[in-house]
Amino acid sequence: MHIVVVNWQCRDNPLAGGAEIHLHEIFGRLVARGHRVTLLCGGWPGCAPRAVLDGIQVVRVGTRQTFALHARAAYRAHEAEWQPDVLVEDINKVPLFTPRWTTRPLVALVPHLFGVTAFRELGIPLATAVWLAERPLPWLYRGVPFQAISESTRDDLVSRGIRRDLVEVIFPGIDSGQYTPLAGTRASVPTFAYLGRLQKYKGVDLVMRAFAQANLPTAQLEIAGAGNYRPALEALARELAVADRVRFLGRIDEGEKQALLRRAWALAFASPKEGWGITNLEAAASGTPVIASNSPGIRESVRHEVTGYLVPHGDTAAMAQSMRRLAADPALVERLGTAARSFATGFTWERAAEHTEAHLRDVVGRRGDG
Repeated sequence: MHIVVVNWQCRDNPLAGGAEIHLHEIFGRLVARGHRVTLLCGGWPGCAPRAVLDGIQVVRVGTRQTFALHARAAYRAHEAEWQPDVLVEDINKVPLFTPRWTTRPLVALVPHLFGVTAFRELGIPLATAVWLAERPLPWLYRGVPFQAISESTRDDLVSRGIRRDLVEVIFPGIDSGQYTPLAGTRASVPTFAYLGRLQKYKGVDLVMRAFAQANLPTAQLEIAGAGNYRPALEALARELAVADRVRFLGRIDEGEKQALLRRAWALAFASPKEGWGITNLEAAASGTPVIASNSPGIRESVRHEVTGYLVPHGDTAAMAQSMRRLAADPALVERLGTAARSFATGFTWERAAEHTEAHLRDVVGRRGDG
């Protein structure tokens, strides 16, 4: 098949995140399985308009701010040349309404939808625009097959009016050969980690407040990632009187990421909503428990009291209690970490790619039969 994927960004974009990792892991494997994949996405100042990443032909138009204005025209200009068997819209951020672009077979891939969580991150005008952009999904995408990366995302789509039988749940994978435990690498003092974007809606402030409430004088909190919320978080660390025990690592590479997940006694994650929680599984594969909000998507990547702890979202006292529990019992950390490793190895990118391939073939085949 020739598969054309539309997403706001590619993995080389400085603003790329988990959704872009997911896209490249899946569709790069489909290239390796003999398919042709073209990615139409936005760019950034100074980027090359074309590139090849993971065997995927990448075509960049516009920027994060202007991609929606250029995407449809760019696709229509290339459609006759590309002759795609199927168009996949990765609805990551705001829908692009691709059913209006083409009559070719179409699949909507959804990591997660923002809904009202947009108002936690954006100003009211922009958050309202994002919220309104999601409202037409049930009628503009009527009859379109969907892929959701979690049962939570599927349930969200169904609650919005998408037919349940049109939503295929395809869980993401992780590289459990890259993310592994390593004896002797656990930090000597209780160490908690956050790994991800430093954006307001991610709930990093809740992790910091829980860490302060835990009142563990020798414990450390390491925060890895970049984002415009960092100055506010640094100010919060001073306000909470934990600045001397909170380290901001900035953006880290894969080697530093592996080392962080191995030395942490637990990964802490307090987002109100995610598509899945790949970082939770990477921590689990590294033999590290996770303390996370019991939020849509996230709850599927943590097994409560087996691979870590789920706490009510926003309940910093409950998160602090879980931190204290682990800090007081290194043997518990190792026991949960062992179970977490076993749980995580059940999720592979190869399996996710096979499932995606089968679903796309089915969609194309059904159109051909029709």
